[in-house]
Amino acid sequence: MASSYHKEMGRLLAVLLAAAALVSAQATKTAEELAGYIRTAVASRYKDADVSTSIEHMRLSTRLDSKTVTELQHLGAGPKTVAALTRLSESTATLPAAAPKSQPATPPAPTAAEQQQIVAETREKALNYSQNLPNYLCRQVTRRRIDPDSSGNWRDADQIVEQLSFFEQRESYKVMMVNNNMVTNNLQHDQLGGSTSSGEFGSILRSIFEPDTGAEFVWERWTALNGSWQHTFSFQTGQPVYSIRHGDSKRTIMARVHGQIFVDRDTKAITRIHLETEGIPADFPIQSVTLDQVYDFADIGGQRFMLPLRSDVRSREGRYQSWNEVSFSGYRKFSSDATISFDK
Repeated sequence: MASSYHKEMGRLLAVLLAAAALVSAQATKTAEELAGYIRTAVASRYKDADVSTSIEHMRLSTRLDSKTVTELQHLGAGPKTVAALTRLSESTATLPAAAPKSQPATPPAPTAAEQQQIVAETREKALNYSQNLPNYLCRQVTRRRIDPDSSGNWRDADQIVEQLSFFEQRESYKVMMVNNNMVTNNLQHDQLGGSTSSGEFGSILRSIFEPDTGAEFVWERWTALNGSWQHTFSFQTGQPVYSIRHGDSKRTIMARVHGQIFVDRDTKAITRIHLETEGIPADFPIQSVTLDQVYDFADIGGQRFMLPLRSDVRSREGRYQSWNEVSFSGYRKFSSDATISFDK
């Protein structure tokens, strides 16, 4: 009896999905409406195949640009959905772009006292960031590229899929796939070779905001980001805070950094970090490293937490350059039976 019930429900679900796909195909939508639907689907954990089917024959009235497709992929859209979005992007290339949104009037700059208060609140959040996070799992996908002679002709090196576990305020990595092939030999993160990165969740924030690092913050401007105003501060550390490891020589050094942080006006949460290294010893093989880290809200166990969405790490060794594009998705509350999907 139960089996018959589940079969009937399965048929009903299939009918509903087919109907939804038909409605989506018949209705003309803007690229912005489509992107909003994909964001909802990712947040609601809709199946990749169902989402791709629902948008496969959708008609758009405005151009879907490749940048939006990439952003949705970083957000967690599945491979079938990304393939369908890519086809839509190509087929709408000749359509007009969406009309730019009108920006609200720029708020007045905060006073010197207000700036100090903003930095104090942001520092408190940054130093307590890891302590306020739950134990969780997520999927980390790293696409590594290289430019051997600084010609600007980047080529793909490999793609690595890992399960990142955050348990009791410590990160650990388990390599699951390399170049779309499942890993079965217990390959460790530090055995990958080439350029790798870790510590994006808490150590970067602490290294910038620890009082002992002597970082100085200067308010620069307002920045409109994701529909809200962000304080943009430049900063520079007085002490070496950023760890750089050279794989071949097994040598590790610490470097000072400077850059910018973007702080949400309402929550005082950091939404983006840009940093560049300085003061690297002349005899160290790696001459420079830059990092761009973007944060956004993710749902874990029914609660929303500000977590890394993607990061971009570039380094230079002589004329040889490496570029790691890292995305984080599939956040789950950590438990003994929690699982992350690693479909090819």
